[in-house]
Amino acid sequence: MRLVDDAAFAEVWVRSRHRSKGLARRAIGHELQQKGVDREIAAEALEAIDGEDERAAALDLVRRRLRGRTVPGGASPEARAERDKVTRRLVGMLGRKGYGGGLAFAVVKEVLAEHEE
Repeated sequence: MRLVDDAAFAEVWVRSRHRSKGLARRAIGHELQQKGVDREIAAEALEAIDGEDERAAALDLVRRRLRGRTVPGGASPEARAERDKVTRRLVGMLGRKGYGGGLAFAVVKEVLAEHEE
């Protein structure tokens, strides 16, 4: 006897974790696997998040992280070193949330460019 409908649980879990924590499909899929949800059921639930949803969530995470911070502009070695450090930290944060490196770097680059303008 099944006490929990895995499909309904997976759908709610995907929506909740993506919206509240900004997790990417990969991270949420891993969580569902750890919770014992069948791969096919998890894959169906994860279809609710598309590439644009992930990109928008990643942009929001990076913008929130940079809110109130100043990132030095310019071409001095110190400014470049600080931008590189900020970039590494932001890409690492997105990586821990399940975002791929290509998307993470693109999003961070875009937000840092906005931040400098």
